[in-house]
Amino acid sequence: MTKEEILKKSREEHFDEGTEYIQNKGIKIGYIIFTMVFSFLVIFNMFFGESETFYALSACFWIFVSSQAYIKYRYLKNKAYLITVIAGGLASILSIITYIMDVLR
Repeated sequence: MTKEEILKKSREEHFDEGTEYIQNKGIKIGYIIFTMVFSFLVIFNMFFGESETFYALSACFWIFVSSQAYIKYRYLKNKAYLITVIAGGLASILSIITYIMDVLR
């Protein structure tokens, strides 16, 4: 392939690295804010004894962490991400089960 063919193919892809950078930055900020709100709600629930809400929040948090790690593991094949997927998935499932048991009591 010549240089001109490569440039032409690149222009046809309509891929904007700036847009991708902004999206990734937004995801990182969203992750941080999500974790901060989750932490606040967990601490708040600890003081007021709302265990059902804690388990529902915990299930959401751990499935979010697990899904993020899964995507990273799929492409990077890092075992630490695989361990995070398994642990996060189990924590989410256990939180859902505990939530259901608490609500049905």
